[in-house]
Amino acid sequence: MSTERPRRPARRRDPEGRRRALAAAALAVIADVGIGRTTHRAVAERADVPLGATTYYFPALTDLVAAAFEQADTDLGEEMRRWADHLGDGTDLPARLTHLICEYLTDRGRALTEIEMYLAAARSPELRALALSWVDQVHEVLTPLIGDQAARTLVVFLDGVTLHHLATGRPVDATTVSAAVAALAGAHGRA
Repeated sequence: MSTERPRRPARRRDPEGRRRALAAAALAVIADVGIGRTTHRAVAERADVPLGATTYYFPALTDLVAAAFEQADTDLGEEMRRWADHLGDGTDLPARLTHLICEYLTDRGRALTEIEMYLAAARSPELRALALSWVDQVHEVLTPLIGDQAARTLVVFLDGVTLHHLATGRPVDATTVSAAVAALAGAHGRA
């Protein structure tokens, strides 16, 4: 009788895949508990990997948080392509944009991540480029439809809607949001 243990098949090394998985796990942890309570240990548990894996790929927690926000930025790019398709030529922009922001806010974790990123960027200049990318992507979708200034105004308004919804827990009043979008878009010319 042999006492040899059967050999496990060797796992293919995929460092970039592991980094992406850890960034995704960090993003989920940030959405659940915020940056202040995000730790290497919590991310390792979420990713179901040994603690050493998180510290191997991301020795500093700030690197892990930045990687999570970079992943969120990539995800936002995909979301903004969907928004651009939905908004089309801007016909009935108030209703269409209101639908998109209300739909966006149904994913509380994603919305919380946006606010966490803004707060982190306020405290850490190295994260500001990611926060600006977030703002710029929404602006780029809206600008061809309503012009630069109205797009900038609507980005600020949408951030306010997001923060208000998250802070109060109240449902978004779609009628009010739609009326505000119409007023803000129309106040700057091309509506």
